[in-house]
Amino acid sequence: MGRLVAIVGRPNVGKSTLFNRLTQTRAAIVDDTSGTTRDRQYGKMEWNGMEMSVVDTGGWVVNSEDIFEGEINKQVQLAIDEADVILFVVDIKNGVTSLDDHVADILRRCRKPVIVVTNKDDNNEGIYAEAEFYALGLGQPFSISAINGTGTGDLLDEVVRLMPKQAEEQPLEQLPRFAFVGRPNAGKSSLVNALMDEERNIVTDIAGTTRDSIYSRYNKFGFDFYLVDTAGIRKKTKVNEDIEYYSVLRSIRAIENSDVCVLLIDATRGIEAQDANIFSIIQKNRKGLVVLVNKWDLVEHKSQRAIDTMEAAIRDRFAPFTDFPIIFGSALTKQRIYKVLETAIDVYRNRQTVIPTSQLNNVLQAAIQAYPPPAVKGKFIKIKYITMLKGAYVPTFIFFCNLPQWIRDPYKRYLENKIRENWDFRGTMINLFFREK
Repeated sequence: MGRLVAIVGRPNVGKSTLFNRLTQTRAAIVDDTSGTTRDRQYGKMEWNGMEMSVVDTGGWVVNSEDIFEGEINKQVQLAIDEADVILFVVDIKNGVTSLDDHVADILRRCRKPVIVVTNKDDNNEGIYAEAEFYALGLGQPFSISAINGTGTGDLLDEVVRLMPKQAEEQPLEQLPRFAFVGRPNAGKSSLVNALMDEERNIVTDIAGTTRDSIYSRYNKFGFDFYLVDTAGIRKKTKVNEDIEYYSVLRSIRAIENSDVCVLLIDATRGIEAQDANIFSIIQKNRKGLVVLVNKWDLVEHKSQRAIDTMEAAIRDRFAPFTDFPIIFGSALTKQRIYKVLETAIDVYRNRQTVIPTSQLNNVLQAAIQAYPPPAVKGKFIKIKYITMLKGAYVPTFIFFCNLPQWIRDPYKRYLENKIRENWDFRGTMINLFFREK
């Protein structure tokens, strides 16, 4: 179940540094220059066996040169709406500023757990300065240095302690869960309505434990699964410039709670940066993927060539993962919307494929003999045995060999392609691990 920690605070208090510190295990971040990719703001971390998602609201400020209260208000409000625990970062060297007071004022009224994080305590003298932050009225401040990591362990213990205990949120049956995601206006709502509105009585709403993931049971025409619907689908945001941020935040929740994601791309606009962002969140979470190019009824020249061009562009943008189904349809005219469901169910089944070890070794050993791994520094790499991990969340293959560390990415891709050529893993990512025999 998605657990979300949001980092809020005025600019330049070290939110991104703290974010990098918390998520560094997964290296979610590439660059710290301002306005790097939007994707930079989402990452995963694990502490004491609890996995959490972290969102850094700081990077979302639209015009960071002239910060004004309105911008900060929106960020804080969004964090309050979406997160389970909020980290309010302040700068211990500057003391309490009027903007900090303003943010604290909003946070005091919210019903979420808030932790005041006094950052930049690089030489442990913060204990004298932190007293004034009690004035924010949000309890005991935690002094840390995001740069060198001092104090972050205690902070994370507190985050885990405050994280709401989640009821076992399994829906009634072990059914596939499909999430429809995409940028605003790609037609998610129309698609959900097209699927749902036919016979309303079949829909049962099981509210998830989070306020915003709602499972709608869909069982007709021989289909039976849960639609992971998010509040984002139901409630249009009032804020225009934040609509991208909202859609990413809401998508995170929907994606984490699903098995297969149907990513909607607007045929009239082509692939945009936002689509690539949502795709990268699906990829980080290792979910199944079906791409629906929606609003195909509005495209004027619907030739096979147009389809091929669009397909190539999508696969090119999402490479190196290219083995996923792409469907051209329209939620409005209901063209191919049931094909989308059939395909999503196929992808779900592909994720559960188990290949017998003997069959796996027969096929792959032949492929390895035909093209053995390149020798490194005169040493030959021998892959002796291959097995598939049982019960893994994503199809996972383990290759036992003498020098696992010398196997390079191109060779891994070769093996993955061989697996995909021989068995159907369309729409699902697969993991390859190399272990010493």
